[in-house]
Amino acid sequence: MDTIIRFSTVSFVFGHDHQILDQVGFSIRRGMKVALMGQNGAGKSTLFKLITGEMKTESGQISIEKGATIATAFQVMPASDKLLTVEEYFQKYYIGEIHEVRRKMSAVLDVVHLKAPAEKVISSFSGGQQARLLLAAALIQEPDVLLLDEPTNNLDHTGIYHLTDFLMNYQKSCVVISHDAEFLNAFTQGVLYLDSHTKKVEQYAGDYNDVVAEIAARIEKQNRQNALMAREIQEKKDNANFFAQKGGKMRNVAKKMYEKVEQLESEKVEVRKEDKTIRPFTIPAQEGIESDVLQINSYTVIHDHQPINKKATIFLSRGEHLQIVGPNGIGKSTLIESLAHGTAPGATMQPGVRIGYYRQDFSMLNFEETVNESLVNAITASGEPLNEERYRAVAAGFLINSHLINTKIGHLSEGQKGLVAFARLVLQKPGLLILDEPTNHINFRHIPRIAAALDAYKGAMILVSHVSEFVAQIKIDKILDLEK
Repeated sequence: MDTIIRFSTVSFVFGHDHQILDQVGFSIRRGMKVALMGQNGAGKSTLFKLITGEMKTESGQISIEKGATIATAFQVMPASDKLLTVEEYFQKYYIGEIHEVRRKMSAVLDVVHLKAPAEKVISSFSGGQQARLLLAAALIQEPDVLLLDEPTNNLDHTGIYHLTDFLMNYQKSCVVISHDAEFLNAFTQGVLYLDSHTKKVEQYAGDYNDVVAEIAARIEKQNRQNALMAREIQEKKDNANFFAQKGGKMRNVAKKMYEKVEQLESEKVEVRKEDKTIRPFTIPAQEGIESDVLQINSYTVIHDHQPINKKATIFLSRGEHLQIVGPNGIGKSTLIESLAHGTAPGATMQPGVRIGYYRQDFSMLNFEETVNESLVNAITASGEPLNEERYRAVAAGFLINSHLINTKIGHLSEGQKGLVAFARLVLQKPGLLILDEPTNHINFRHIPRIAAALDAYKGAMILVSHVSEFVAQIKIDKILDLEK
């Protein structure tokens, strides 16, 4: 196959001092489907922007096959796009006669399995429906290279099934960022791994599981090799010290042994560093909250884009966990947002309950604040005095280091925003925890720790998640199925 994208000794620095790539080289063949992996904040989305030309390299060359077209479906829809109608949205991404746009729009909406009236405004769609629209806007361009950034986020099982089926039959090149191993293994033929420590991109054959296993085996081998060498180094040091004390000609023997020790030290291999896992954590529940935290007597669902009011009798007490389920677009996020803001007409909240709200798009965070300011404000919201030692310990537990602490929220990767959001919940000490797709964007290594914290949470909790393996690890006392 012909090469459609080639990176040759490409280097890139973000800002003044944050190096993303250091003399990187790799190639993607026409028709090839690859996964792009890497640690949180490594710069995977930045790599996409370099491919599209949105960002420019510091040095080196990025070669794109002449005439090849590229389209990207990013994780998050720009705020300006959400103000457009469906038809205006597709006109923005496909230049052509209006009748042609409408015909192609209908075709790509069928591919992503979404009914979307042309006159409907994008902001009125759910997160899952917007994820499908992001993909459809890329598909309508009929690109030679399709770049997908976490495309399964916000999608329900039906949406993931249709996307997987489409990609398995897709004849053109595709590069996908995702933490969903089952999804990636269904269609990818290779892996590009962006290492945030070496700033290099490694290219592998095989699928996601093959690469994870290969990297783990390499780390084990490197650790074993270094352990053997450390033992030999210590033995030679002990012998050298022994001969050095003898004096005379023995000092020359000792000197040669010290030289050998230095040589062995230099031959130690640098063990590959993978993402650290966040520390186990607890979300403290607000004190002084009586048993009945929330009562829901009615709620609204969306069916064929029309609101329908339904009666209910749901009591949520302190220590009880409620899961809300239903397909994309039925109104899960709308319902829990109204509960979080205290505007749900059919719900009664116990006065004084502090709500910890985790939104899938992180819009509950102020993107103009630094991480430090955001965490301090979370403590202020809890009504407790600032405890510098505890605050620093919580931040460190979520891998928020000295480099990140003074960074604006808006400059973080999506995964890092998620970790800041969880750190805020720990510091807020909520009486009611409301979580909308809390595994989106989160590194798979962190998810068991997050599940354990939610399972142990002693306050009232409302959870929306399409990830059944995640939900299975959490105590669920009640289920509200919006489809029934």
